[in-house]
Amino acid sequence: MNSKKHESLFWGVILLLIGLLFLLDNLGIDIDVWDVIGDFWPMILILIGLKNIWYHYSRSKQVPKEE
Repeated sequence: MNSKKHESLFWGVILLLIGLLFLLDNLGIDIDVWDVIGDFWPMILILIGLKNIWYHYSRSKQVPKEE
């Protein structure tokens, strides 16, 4: 998967989860969105860091194309 697709997939999943939390809150399901985001924001930073590490090592293992 190239870098643009990998990054857009990652951010798509993050936005999907945050949107789902807001939707459930708007539908009256007893979820305090800001408490959930407040509790799990470090996980978002960890995921971003893991994504960057994964991307770095996956790119360094690729053999450059010869022309």
